[in-house]
Amino acid sequence: MGMNTWRILLFPLALIYGLATSTRNKLFDWGILKSHQISIPSIGVGNLSVGGTGKSVVIDYLISNYHRNFKIGVLSRGFGRITRGVVVADQTSSASTIGDEPFQFHSKYSDISLVVAEKRIQGMNRLNQMNRQLDLILLDDVLQHRYITPSLIILTTTFDKPYFSDSILPVGNLRELKSGAQRAKMIFVTKCPMNLTQVQMDLFTRKLNLNPDQKLFFTRIKYSRLIKNTITELPLKELKNNFVLVTGIANPSPLVKYLKELNLKFHHLEFSDHHIFTPNDLSRINMLNKHGTILTTEKDFTRLNPLIENNSLFYLPITMEFINPIMETQFKEYLNRSL
Repeated sequence: MGMNTWRILLFPLALIYGLATSTRNKLFDWGILKSHQISIPSIGVGNLSVGGTGKSVVIDYLISNYHRNFKIGVLSRGFGRITRGVVVADQTSSASTIGDEPFQFHSKYSDISLVVAEKRIQGMNRLNQMNRQLDLILLDDVLQHRYITPSLIILTTTFDKPYFSDSILPVGNLRELKSGAQRAKMIFVTKCPMNLTQVQMDLFTRKLNLNPDQKLFFTRIKYSRLIKNTITELPLKELKNNFVLVTGIANPSPLVKYLKELNLKFHHLEFSDHHIFTPNDLSRINMLNKHGTILTTEKDFTRLNPLIENNSLFYLPITMEFINPIMETQFKEYLNRSL
């Protein structure tokens, strides 16, 4: 059965889903469903698509740039954890108790306050109880969680799969109608190519059809030259051929492309986003690992590290960077004026 046939069959479901989500949004817009305005400066990062748009990399960038001068609280759902309800990150936390991405933040930045909760309003209340002196709160995956309203929202969309070219679930990957982008004050176009031109940016901007008060920024992934684990670090280019690449993220294609551009040879084991690794998965990994090196993402490392006992497991750190320093300066200036 072809893709077009599937789209036709799923179209009625997409209409129903779109009507349900738009009705819910209208109830918030009209004040029938109440939203709590966060009283201190706060930034929510979200998207319209199902995963893979780089939200966690944006959160990491914000923490990295502001945690030395501000007391930061981070609120997340904690997707993939085995716990329920409100959980405060502490020295006993792991990827299984607070989720892989929150644990990644918690491990890298010991000076932040971090809470995970399915219901964001409960998590927000817990953050307030923990420390009333917070200067900035960052909310991960917040766009559809409208019971709380941050000071501003950053919407992430990838350059190669922008939301304006997508359709609503289940025909496409949008979690709500494209008009939901209007709630964002900033749009981050993520995972842009290294050779992005001004012509490409202008064309993309026109297709977004932004409101006058919305700001647009183009960003890309910056890969580290070193791979790391809890013991040591090595130059990426010194990896022996036929190593094993293990990914459990929404879209590993940029990473795979980058490694191939370095002429590295590897076996790629691809799992679903936030995958919980089983004994069978570990057997497959170890069977392919004949040259002593397993490479994974930083997020996957939080889940794999407790399961692989030797020091053959490494991760490749990534960061977000703006396509040029001028754009980064404009972002920081706008952020300072807005918070």
